Amino acid sequence: MARSGPWSASIDSGIVSAAEERQVSSRVVTLPNLLSMLRLALVPVFLVLLIRGEDSWALLVLVVASASDFLDGFLARRFDQVTRLGQLLDPAADRLYIFAALLGLASRDLVPWWIVLVVVGRDVFLLGLGVVLANFGFGPLPVHQLGKLATFCLFYALPMIMLGQAFPMLAWWSGPVGWAFGIWGAFLYWWAGIIYAIEAARVIRLSRVKSSSRSDTLEE
Repeated sequence: MARSGPWSASIDSGIVSAAEERQVSSRVVTLPNLLSMLRLALVPVFLVLLIRGEDSWALLVLVVASASDFLDGFLARRFDQVTRLGQLLDPAADRLYIFAALLGLASRDLVPWWIVLVVVGRDVFLLGLGVVLANFGFGPLPVHQLGKLATFCLFYALPMIMLGQAFPMLAWWSGPVGWAFGIWGAFLYWWAGIIYAIEAARVIRLSRVKSSSRSDTLEE
């Protein structure tokens, strides 16, 4: 694996530029953050509608959530309101909508439970990896492009399946397209997870080597 990614660079150099620090604020109350919180608040509404089989309304909630996702990102960049809280809320909201869609559809036997276990199991795996990294003094994993692609596939696979339920006349094409995105997304989800694990092992190994080198220097 290439060692020139953003995580590798920050670990190897141990330096974050002042420009980067200025770009990310610690503010909590901003319009983009409020939109992210609204999107999170709609997750249980989306799940209840989906479980009750009100697919048209569930899709409408998902469209509103997706629009707010685009809008808060645009506003954060346009008005220099990128915050640490926003960087946590956005991926959390995406994952919660994926989990809610999986749980809602699985509860109605529209997707198999093994898909739910595959997706949730990968995030549990990354959570454990994050704990290991924290024990070595490192922060959370940065988002890998492959992980973004996997999330994109899953985020749009499930609505395609829901579309066929809400409008049966569209099921002949939305179903196959949704399943193609879903299976490919689940595969990429775990592929990205393996890349994270390999990179985490490399970073931990480098930190041990540097610690050992510093210890040898002090002893001399």
